[in-house]
Amino acid sequence: MNTTTVCPPKDHSPRFSSLEGWLDWLETLHPKKIDLGLGRTKQVLSALGLERPPFRVITIGGTNGKGSCVALLESIYLEAGYRIGAFTSPHLWRYNERLRVDGRETTDDELIAIFGKIELVRGDVTLSYFEYSTVAAIAEFARREVQIAILEVGLGGRLDAVNALDPDASMIVSIDLDHQAWLGDSRDAIGFEKAGILRRARPGIVADRDPPATLLAYAQNLGTALRLLGRDFDYELLSDGGWRYQATASESPILPVPSFGGRVQLGNVAACVAVIRSLETELPVRDAALGRGIERARLPARLERRLLDGVEWIFDVAHNPAAARVLADELACSRKPRRTIAVFAAMADKDLAGLIEPLIPVVDEWLVTRAPTERGASTDTLLSVLIESDAKSTQAQPVVAEACRYARSLAEDGDRVLVFGSCYMVGPAMTALGLYCAPSQTDDRASRWTGV
Repeated sequence: MNTTTVCPPKDHSPRFSSLEGWLDWLETLHPKKIDLGLGRTKQVLSALGLERPPFRVITIGGTNGKGSCVALLESIYLEAGYRIGAFTSPHLWRYNERLRVDGRETTDDELIAIFGKIELVRGDVTLSYFEYSTVAAIAEFARREVQIAILEVGLGGRLDAVNALDPDASMIVSIDLDHQAWLGDSRDAIGFEKAGILRRARPGIVADRDPPATLLAYAQNLGTALRLLGRDFDYELLSDGGWRYQATASESPILPVPSFGGRVQLGNVAACVAVIRSLETELPVRDAALGRGIERARLPARLERRLLDGVEWIFDVAHNPAAARVLADELACSRKPRRTIAVFAAMADKDLAGLIEPLIPVVDEWLVTRAPTERGASTDTLLSVLIESDAKSTQAQPVVAEACRYARSLAEDGDRVLVFGSCYMVGPAMTALGLYCAPSQTDDRASRWTGV
């Protein structure tokens, strides 16, 4: 018998008629925007009777590549016939993107209903915006009776809200410097925080070829069934453009390369296969579903290429030095354009020089703008860093839409336009250019993305 105490709603409990009203209120509920810790999330989940939800959980952490791995696993398991919940952050266009069930975004009405349900039990516990979103995702996945929930860590891992649930398998995609104020200023410190999503005697898949010693020690002391890219599994790129998963005593079919994100996705998708193999006794996936799932997986703004007026535009949410290095490598290895114009914005708390410098050799003209959020770095700040980094040509347009229109007017045949630096800018930029991603309301993932 469930003995969870349900607190009655307070007289001042919010009852908003619009999702926008709820989201504005969520920004004010907790005194700190970021307040790492599991206690508040666990308390509200317990009040909902969801401290041990009735579905399998896969938790994905790492500095970069988390969203890609969520999209790949979601697509593969959907092809295998499972009912899937996926929770990601942040969003490009609208909050609804963060919670998906069977490839479909939650609607405003569904979110409003689940927020109201949380308010019936939350009592005096204040939750941060991300904590509330995490609880909402878990509650909605339970209501929709998903079989597998794929949860993306928001920040770090050990004290992140999604870690309030014990995962059946954990994946750490990469470990590099980002969010140092919260996680520490070294790979060892950050690796320890990310290792916190691992569990005793459960699969822990790592897609970083050089994991920090702290992560390895954490896993060994805990007794995690750790599997490492390059040691326990790998991939072989084939001459026909496909690839093959490599692991001891494991035969793999020839698989397609993901359609987004460039060469770095091979390590990510190999790690996704390792997760699937580690759970195949409970959650079997046939080879045909594996291949179809990889082929049909989609994720916008991950080295996404579009043609506008005959000019190639590339959209990428690279927002830290490690991601910028990967982006620069991809651009350097692709067809050399006549000229590359970069539309760039970033958060003020990022390593701006580290984000800019990898792109200096491949960008000819820089057009800086300001991401439409209070955390966005000013154009003056970005120009100053660009000048210190010996950028070739720089100018500023504070409004994202105007910056995109100006870049479009500058670009000529043979040019390439790169839009990068922050999801908070890339999404609005794509909207301004008519490349808005319409909400997915069906299970047909192949036709989810729309635009020019």
